[in-house]
Amino acid sequence: MFRGNPWRKDESKALFEQWIGSVDKQQVVRDIFTSTKWMANEFVAAGISRKFGVIGFCFGGGLLIDILAQDQGSEFGVGISFYGTRIDLSVASKIEVPLLLIAGDNDPLCPVDVLKEVENNANGCKMVVFEGRGHGFVHRPQSLEDDKDAEEAFLMMRNWLHDGLLSEN
Repeated sequence: MFRGNPWRKDESKALFEQWIGSVDKQQVVRDIFTSTKWMANEFVAAGISRKFGVIGFCFGGGLLIDILAQDQGSEFGVGISFYGTRIDLSVASKIEVPLLLIAGDNDPLCPVDVLKEVENNANGCKMVVFEGRGHGFVHRPQSLEDDKDAEEAFLMMRNWLHDGLLSEN
């Protein structure tokens, strides 16, 4: 998605804005749709369901909002955003599939009030906020408490995917 230039944890945070500015958000969206359409065609040919779940973390969690709004239930049956950043609130009302938002209440990059706006405007949206957790607690737990909440969040993700994609088949 990032054309061989992903953000690395060990890079200077001062360079982050420069890096994120170099990412062509719409090209990433087009790449995701191109890949998804190819997979859907392969799945249909094999007799497997053509609906997918889409999951995004951080920048990808914010981008997921754009993807679901553009897709409008065509390819994706559910979405899960983990502490999405840079969310475009103007498109949330266009989401037509169940969306699960997972975040911590101690995350300045993913403010709970922004997620609340998404929850209020996206049809079938549920928000889960983990008390005392910061950005990245699910995929990079920093403590035993983070790890416990990460396990709970992954279970929620699994159940959301199951309920949205498998239980209706």
